[in-house]
Amino acid sequence: MGLEIIINNDIKQAMLARDKRKLEALRAIKAGLLLSKTGKDVSSGEIPESVELKLLQKLVKQRKESATIYRENDRIDMAQEEEYQAGIIEKYLPEQMSAEDIEAVVKKIIDKTGASSMKDMGKVMGAASKQLAGKADNKLISGFVRKHLS
Repeated sequence: MGLEIIINNDIKQAMLARDKRKLEALRAIKAGLLLSKTGKDVSSGEIPESVELKLLQKLVKQRKESATIYRENDRIDMAQEEEYQAGIIEKYLPEQMSAEDIEAVVKKIIDKTGASSMKDMGKVMGAASKQLAGKADNKLISGFVRKHLS
């Protein structure tokens, strides 16, 4: 079942439960999916899973960055709302890998590509991003790549 259908069903359930906070997060996902449908990555009516994953990751990242800014400006109520929405959106992402697992995958990719210096970071990051798409944050991946290449 596609993400769009799941989101539509969850929106209906949130409406019936009168859960306004959850409904707001789900509507943000739906709006992003509708925008993605008209994007260049979508040729047919179906949105590829890779585009869905990128969209969800982007929405979560936006919410977390907003929450950080709100906390810095002592707007705890707004920060909590953003964190709540990020939590709802994260439920539709695949389970995130642990730091140890990510580091092990990065080591394997470095061995496989024969990378030895920071000049090879782009090659390693490209392979790691493809292999770990949706399962790990690219910031975390790049940290491990830097650690092992320097």
